[in-house]
Amino acid sequence: MSEGRPRPGWTVFTEEVPATDMLDWPPDLAKKTVNFLLALALEVGAAVDAGRRPPGDPMDDIGLRHSLQVDGEPVLFEYEVLPEAREIRIPVVVWFG
Repeated sequence: MSEGRPRPGWTVFTEEVPATDMLDWPPDLAKKTVNFLLALALEVGAAVDAGRRPPGDPMDDIGLRHSLQVDGEPVLFEYEVLPEAREIRIPVVVWFG
């Protein structure tokens, strides 16, 4: 990357199974979850870029896998931090509804 250009932002990628599952959820819940995950990518990226721990409960010893609940909703998910790709990956989403 050339000097002076901003680093690209962080993105969120939801794997196929959780993405397919969310299509069967009530539309408002699915939309709120997607919006939460998009905002989380920004929050995780800012934390990692600043050398801080990302939000959520760590699930491994190296701090790359975390679990978190969507605020105010019965939705839990796991995410993996991929710093080189500037991405968070969502392999598991569970709705307790």
